[in-house]
Amino acid sequence: MSHPFEQFHFCPKCGSTDFRVNDEKSKHCHSCGFTYYFNPAASTVTFIQNAKGDLLMCRRAKDPEKGTLDLPGGFCDMYETAEEAIAREVMEETGMKVTSARYLFCIPNIYPFSGFPVHTLDLFFQCTVEDDSHFQAQDDAEELFFIPLTEVRPEEVGLKSIRAGVERFLQMNGIGEK
Repeated sequence: MSHPFEQFHFCPKCGSTDFRVNDEKSKHCHSCGFTYYFNPAASTVTFIQNAKGDLLMCRRAKDPEKGTLDLPGGFCDMYETAEEAIAREVMEETGMKVTSARYLFCIPNIYPFSGFPVHTLDLFFQCTVEDDSHFQAQDDAEELFFIPLTEVRPEEVGLKSIRAGVERFLQMNGIGEK
């Protein structure tokens, strides 16, 4: 996958083509002096368990990795906290209302979007919802289901960072390799 520098040929401030790599994370315009830093986009992911401890998984309805397993989540909008983003994403994808969100860990990722490598920082949360018995696959989710932790197969998760997050979550719960 190419570096984002390869996608940006013009200075976003003045439009000059004299926009060159400055270092590994920035480009500098030699016409107007503007330096653009490529920082990761924030993305949220959630682990939701029912009263039995089963994990809510979804099947991706869209590319990348359409048809593979995933967890509810998505990109943070501007002016939105990670907690607000995960609550919105859970509502959009499942119809369930988040009542609490506890941050667990993060994993850097490169998310391919329309042929463009979007560097992300995937923030993993453990969430509880108001009612885990009424949910419906919506938006990016083709299918939703609860699965016992012992039956979760990380190799069926399509996105690399989500797979790593699922493996870590299983390990935190005493399942899988340490």
